[in-house]
Amino acid sequence: MDSTPMNSRHTSKQMINTLPDLTALTIALIMSTALLFHGNSHAQEPGLQQAQGQGPEQALPLQQQAPTARPLPIDEVRLFAEALESIRSAYVQEIDDKTLINYAIRGMLAGLDPHSAYLSADDYNVLQQNTEGGFGGLGIEVGEEDGYIKVVTPIDDSPAARAGIMPGDLIVEINGRPVRDMLVNDAVEQLRGEPGSTVRITLMRENEPEPIDLTLTREVITASSVRHNMLEPGYAYLRISQFRVNTGEETLKALADIKADNGPLKGLILDLRNNPGGVLQASVEVADAFLAEGQIVYTDGRFADSDSNFYATPEDPSEGVPLVVLINTGSASAAEIVAGALQDHGRAVIMGTRSFGKGSVQTVLPLNNERAIKLTTSLYFTPDGRSIQAFGIVPDIMVDEALVTRVTNRRGVYSERDLEGHLPGINEVSTEEENAAPTVNAITSAEQVVVSDYQLNEALNLLKGWNIMESGRQRTQAAP
Repeated sequence: MDSTPMNSRHTSKQMINTLPDLTALTIALIMSTALLFHGNSHAQEPGLQQAQGQGPEQALPLQQQAPTARPLPIDEVRLFAEALESIRSAYVQEIDDKTLINYAIRGMLAGLDPHSAYLSADDYNVLQQNTEGGFGGLGIEVGEEDGYIKVVTPIDDSPAARAGIMPGDLIVEINGRPVRDMLVNDAVEQLRGEPGSTVRITLMRENEPEPIDLTLTREVITASSVRHNMLEPGYAYLRISQFRVNTGEETLKALADIKADNGPLKGLILDLRNNPGGVLQASVEVADAFLAEGQIVYTDGRFADSDSNFYATPEDPSEGVPLVVLINTGSASAAEIVAGALQDHGRAVIMGTRSFGKGSVQTVLPLNNERAIKLTTSLYFTPDGRSIQAFGIVPDIMVDEALVTRVTNRRGVYSERDLEGHLPGINEVSTEEENAAPTVNAITSAEQVVVSDYQLNEALNLLKGWNIMESGRQRTQAAP
């Protein structure tokens, strides 16, 4: 049944009469907006990309970037003007032109890809807070999938992580409001709020038949992006939760502290699991901490200034320590740059599961009135020319996430030295001496690693085997 109102002809007639003026206005708006692209661009991201030595607040000139001017598609502009006037005159509520134009820009960018977006002044402030390391919220990185808000990863020690939110979870409601087809930026804004306030979210999780309802308390997320400890004597653990402006500096400090406190290492595990990425320059600095030569990453886009090459410096703060890098589905963007560079150079063994596959770079282009657009401007490639986009990094050794339970020693199981009258061994140690021997208490015990983190345990075992083989080769070479 046709539900068109009877006065539709009259409305259309009025609309047609107003179209010439409105079309001219729309063309003028589009042309004036195009002129803004002769201004400046801010930080970029794979996450946000930065120029060498520049913070996210620095501008990168866009002169010479703009392609040859193309004539405006008058028919399409007229169609836009017609749609705009239909909304102005017929929508159930009156909406001012500024709001409608903002909606149009948001929709235009949202239609490009999940990472391009329109940024209000508040949105841009939030973006800077994310990359500089302090903001209020739940500590969760989200994206869009099939109209739903998908969790890329929770940030370490955040309300989201403590509540058990996992990569791949779909947020279907926020404070009782369905988020189907909600723009990612709008969903993020709803998740943010004053520290101490609460937010109710409903999740859907694979292999869970019922929705999961959670109430979380917002916090100021200011945790350091880098932390480290010793798993066992000679074997260190370095965790990077996100690539922020100062992550490269924090990584260098962590390596120096590990060396100062523990001496030379036998092996190092770099944990990039559930790392959503961040600032490109930070990922380059982290990869450079483990490489002494060669290309780290390059980007390729439509404009000359969107093409960049990044190379390692001759210094090697890691001193060539055997390295295993852990990744999983929550490892995205800048984390994939580091893993890809170390894999291509044969500097590390990559272990875990296939990464997220975000291989695009976004540039923040300023508009007037402190607004901006975040636009995908290039793709990045590993040193071997691999594109990560929608494919990810495939580990050298696939290890699924799992929990392992250690089997306790069975009663009634004996060895040779337990037998009465056994021949003494040259290296035999008495039970009393064995019990009196001092034990080394690692910060994270091997028992904890085995039970709570199977992938980490496998990485540690690989490094131990690596060290055993290397020690054997050295003994063989030193033998007369």
